[in-house]
Amino acid sequence: VQLGAVRFAQTSGPAGAAAPHACGPSALGLCAAAAAAGAVAAKAAASGRRKAAVARRAGSSWAKGRNLVGTNTRDNSNEPPKDKKISILGSTGSIGTQTLDICRQHAGLFKPVALAAGKNVKLLLEQVKEFQPDMIACDESVFEQLKAGVAALGISGYNPELLSGQPGQIAVACYKDAKTVVTGIVGCAGLIPTIEAIKAGKDIALANKETLIAGGPVIAPMFEEYGVSMLPVDSEHSAIFQCLQGIPKGGVKKIILTGSGGTFRDLSIEEMKAMDPDELRKRSTTHPNWDMGAKITVDSSTMMNKGLEVIEAHWLYGVDYDQIEVVIHPQSIVHSAIECQDTAVLMQTGWPDMRLPILYALSHPARVPADLPNPRDGRNFDDWWKGEGTDGKMTFKKPDLEKYPCIALAYKAGRRGGTMPCILSAANEQAVELLLNKTIDFLEIPGILEAVMEKAEAENKVLLTPNLDDIVEADRWARDAANVVVQARKKQAA
Repeated sequence: VQLGAVRFAQTSGPAGAAAPHACGPSALGLCAAAAAAGAVAAKAAASGRRKAAVARRAGSSWAKGRNLVGTNTRDNSNEPPKDKKISILGSTGSIGTQTLDICRQHAGLFKPVALAAGKNVKLLLEQVKEFQPDMIACDESVFEQLKAGVAALGISGYNPELLSGQPGQIAVACYKDAKTVVTGIVGCAGLIPTIEAIKAGKDIALANKETLIAGGPVIAPMFEEYGVSMLPVDSEHSAIFQCLQGIPKGGVKKIILTGSGGTFRDLSIEEMKAMDPDELRKRSTTHPNWDMGAKITVDSSTMMNKGLEVIEAHWLYGVDYDQIEVVIHPQSIVHSAIECQDTAVLMQTGWPDMRLPILYALSHPARVPADLPNPRDGRNFDDWWKGEGTDGKMTFKKPDLEKYPCIALAYKAGRRGGTMPCILSAANEQAVELLLNKTIDFLEIPGILEAVMEKAEAENKVLLTPNLDDIVEADRWARDAANVVVQARKKQAA
């Protein structure tokens, strides 16, 4: 396993002409050499594009994953960024609002210059009034409301560019002044804007799991081709990234992803089957430790979120699936760990709070002084260390795969490779939507996903070396297939 990493710098030239700098140990082919002059940089970039094109054609060389994370291991300064300009995809969602909270707390370090949201115009306008970004995008259905709302703000001399739909998301992702794009759009909808941001030479602060899960075979070569970095915002992958700092290439034996076990962690599968389906549905949208959106909270209840993180880890850190382990940790204090070759286990700990991984992704490699107490009760760790009641205690156990079959399905999809992870992810998105609108029950989700995977194999829908169009089509097919499976099951049960 090669777990060294590098960070790439942009040039002012065209996309793809970026020159790597401050390179640490080679990251599985993401850095060929440190370029010292423009001519060398251009030559290196051209070589990178050729290698990436060959890799996409061959397919197999990228199938094992690549270490996509930039660590800038030679930079030992703790100097924080100054007025770093960022774009946010999904500004009114959980990740987006917490990113803006970080911008608010650290005024002068980060400046949001472009925001893309969905239909929550009321909150978007509050964000616009406070941060006055240069570019704003929303869902097409509420575009007129956005225009009227911005005009009604009456901010003298403020004339932002207003856009809508996917073109608007892409424009925000590619906004010329932004250095980093925070991808907080839920699901595969974030894939296309992320790809366009990479082409535009933007560093990616990745909060969207599906970008790599669905698009890994397409996106992985692009980081070499366009010379940009990807830093994880997901708490587990941020934890792994932090643990890897200073670890030499080949020094890691295993990646250990921790998960709380979700709202049903203290119930047996028999007890869950005996519960009222409506109560199961209601409880699946609540979490004992984290405050998150509905989709990711349901994924935590099925532990599909952990299965998807396994696939994400494969792409982020270039590890084989046999070297990725899932462990249940109910307290959500340890956010993940790595086991080194010498058996040392390094863990990253902190409150269940997304603001820390967001801050680290935006400020890396600096450790910015911050005040981030427990978001649920306002306490600091000085109080938790006292060990009163449930404080100061951490427990771990292996997951029950009968209770959480989605974990095994994710491993199976990841090992199959190609478009299968995309098919699983899209089918899961559709199944969660059907759960939330009360079309299916909670315990039906794993069976629906397994049936979609079987249907994909039977209909030869799994392509091992997909291009972007193949990924988009696989996503569409899987959603339709999930609906077909649900209707067939309902007809059979009638």
